[in-house]
Amino acid sequence: MITGNRSTKKFEATIVPTLPSPDGSAIMRQGFRLFFPAAGVWALAAVAIWLAAFQGRLSVPTGFSAVAWHAHEMIFGFVPAVIAGFLLTAMPNWTGRQPIQGLPLATLFALWVAGRAAVGTSALIGTGTAAALDLAFLAVLFGTVLREIVAGRNWRNLPITLVLAALFAANLLTHLEAVGLSATGAIGQRLGIALVVLLISLIGGRIVPSFTRNWLRLHGATRLPAVHGILDSVSIAVLIAALAGWVVAPQTSASAIGLLLAAVLAFFRLARWQGHQTLTEPLLWSLHVGYAWVPIGLLLLGAAVFLPDLPSTAGMHALTAGAIGAMTLAVMTRATLGHSGRALTADRWTVAIYLFVAAAAAVRVAAPILSDAYFPLLWASAAAWIAAFGIFVIRYGRLAASSGAHAA
Repeated sequence: MITGNRSTKKFEATIVPTLPSPDGSAIMRQGFRLFFPAAGVWALAAVAIWLAAFQGRLSVPTGFSAVAWHAHEMIFGFVPAVIAGFLLTAMPNWTGRQPIQGLPLATLFALWVAGRAAVGTSALIGTGTAAALDLAFLAVLFGTVLREIVAGRNWRNLPITLVLAALFAANLLTHLEAVGLSATGAIGQRLGIALVVLLISLIGGRIVPSFTRNWLRLHGATRLPAVHGILDSVSIAVLIAALAGWVVAPQTSASAIGLLLAAVLAFFRLARWQGHQTLTEPLLWSLHVGYAWVPIGLLLLGAAVFLPDLPSTAGMHALTAGAIGAMTLAVMTRATLGHSGRALTADRWTVAIYLFVAAAAAVRVAAPILSDAYFPLLWASAAAWIAAFGIFVIRYGRLAASSGAHAA
C-alpha cells in the first residue's frame, strides 16, 4: 500500500501485481515503460527539428506552418504520450484490474508513433489522412481508459475521460485549420494548453502536498502542508473560469482579470504546501517548482493584456516549457523510480534534469521580453531543454526497460 492521505489514494491505491507480458518483455508490461522514454525522445527531437526548420536548415513536409507544427507536437504529441504513460500505469491501482500490456499496449504506442509521422508528413499524405491518423490515438486511449474505469466501477476517476475527450476536441480544432475548413488552430492550441494546466492543478494539487506531507512526517516536521479545503476548491473553480475565458477571448480585460485572480489564488495555494521545507529532497522540490510555473504563467498572460510591451508568448511558455515541461519530468522521474522498484532517491543526473528544465523555461520566458537578445536566448533555452530530456531518456529509459517491479 502506498502511504498517503485519502486524496492521494484516489490516484495511488492498492498495488495490483502485474503478470508477465505475453512476449516476456519488461518494456511491454506497463505503460510508463514505453511511453515515458518515447515522450522524452519526442520532446527533444521535436524542438531540435523545429529549430532547424526555424533557421531554414530543414523543411518539414507538414500541412501546418512551422510554428503551428511545433506547438501541435508539444501539446498534442509530447503531452498525450506522458498522459498515456501515467494513466495506463495508474489504472490498475484505481480499478484492481491487470494493466494494459503486450499487444494492446503496442497497438496504442503504434498509433501514437503513426500520428507523429502523419502530422510531420501531412503535406505529402494529405491533411485529412494525417488528421485521422493523429486523432486515432487519443480516441483509442479515451476508449481504453473509459472501458477500464467502467469495468472496475471506479466512478470517481471517470472525469479523466472528459479531459481526454476535450483534448481530442482541441486537437481536432487544430486539424480543421490545417485541412482548410476553419480558422480554429489558435483556439485549439489554447484549449489544449488549458486542459493540461487544469490537469496539473487537479492532480498536482493532490500529489504535491500529499507527498510533501508524508516526507515531512517521516523527518519529524511539525508544520505540514494544509489539507484540501475551501481555498483549493475556490482556486480550481476560478482557474477553470479564467482558462475558459482565455481560450475564447484571450485579449479581453475580463479574461485578463480572471487570469490574474487565478494566479493570486494559485500562489496562495502553493504557499500552503510547505515547499520551502523540501529543499534537501529534489524529488519533492521539483514538484513544487514545476507547479509554481502555473501561477507565473497565469500572471504573465493576464498582465500582457494591460501591458503592451509584455508579449503574451512569455506567459504561454511559462505554462508550456515551465509548468508542463517541469511537472512532466518531475512526475516521470518519480514514477519510473517507484514503478521499477528503485528507491525514491534523486541522483546527480536527476537533479541535473530538474535544473536544466527550469533553466530552459526561465530563459524561454525571458526571450520575448528581452527582444534584443531573443535569438541567443532561444538557442540557450533549446539547448537546456534538449539536455534535460536527453539525460532523462538515457538515465530513465534504461530503468523503464529493466525488469524491476513496482515497489509498494
